Amino acid sequence: MIHRKTLISNFLRPIYELEDQLQQLSYMSKISLISVEDKIINIRKHLLQLKKDIFTSLTPLQRLNLVRQSDRPTTLDYINYIMDDWFELHGDRGGNDDPALVVGIGKFNLNTVVFIGHQRGKDTKDNVIRNFGMASPGGYRKALRLMKHANKFNFPILTFIDTPGAWAGIEAEKLGQAEAIAVNLREMFSFNVPIICTIIGEGGSGGALGIGIGDKILMLEYAIYTVATPEACAAILWKDSKKSLVAAETLRITSSDLKALGIIDKIVKEPLGGSQTNPILASSLLKSTLTIELDSLLKLSSNERRELRYDKFRKIGTFYEDNMV
Repeated sequence: MIHRKTLISNFLRPIYELEDQLQQLSYMSKISLISVEDKIINIRKHLLQLKKDIFTSLTPLQRLNLVRQSDRPTTLDYINYIMDDWFELHGDRGGNDDPALVVGIGKFNLNTVVFIGHQRGKDTKDNVIRNFGMASPGGYRKALRLMKHANKFNFPILTFIDTPGAWAGIEAEKLGQAEAIAVNLREMFSFNVPIICTIIGEGGSGGALGIGIGDKILMLEYAIYTVATPEACAAILWKDSKKSLVAAETLRITSSDLKALGIIDKIVKEPLGGSQTNPILASSLLKSTLTIELDSLLKLSSNERRELRYDKFRKIGTFYEDNMV
């Protein structure tokens, strides 16, 4: 029997139950003289079809639950797989080192790059240390320190977004949370080096935008990107968090919706069942896309990149009204 420490969402239970049956039969086939190979083959076929049926029809709220699973790869998981060599740097040079936001320098193919990303925990204890990926002002200032370093030494910047939002505690407000994020937005528009931002899980509110200004915005297939969590939106609009399903549908938080709206540039495919089912394959798919996009950006001049970056974000939110009665 597979023992899962993570809380299983209801829509995933049929998959896990079949996987448990498959594991049991595989074990029986090793210790029994009775052949169960035909049954194993049938269950595998059924499992594959079940996954296809479920994951091609996920609701926005189900996608959100999926990316909140504790076994989903984090920033440091992806960094470990896609970088040839890397090391983490610490501190904002102002007395803080926020573990909810990790930064460092790595070797990506033939390029030295700076990486920045939100870091969630793998269990409750780790999540408390990482503040569930909700960065403090010190975290955003640490990120800015590294981005300025990248701009000075002409290193491309890769950011990885995975947060429900910036830390909203009283202490964060005292330390200048809004100012720290606002400064990052301003400075990221001015940098000369290529910037690629990837939403790997949950991209929430200003916490995501604090490292989310780039020449290219990529998004993993099942990731979500939103101005506020569906729970928060439902509580604000209807004073009822139980209406989060309606909020999730209305917010247009999925990768396909955001691609159609022009908010993101490219959707990166995930393994069937999500990146957590095969982190190595997921990392390989992401690395291939990052390689193509970075090579393309490096062919442009710094002025061209800045102008394209500016134009890209100026176009977000534009729409046309039909004046016909």
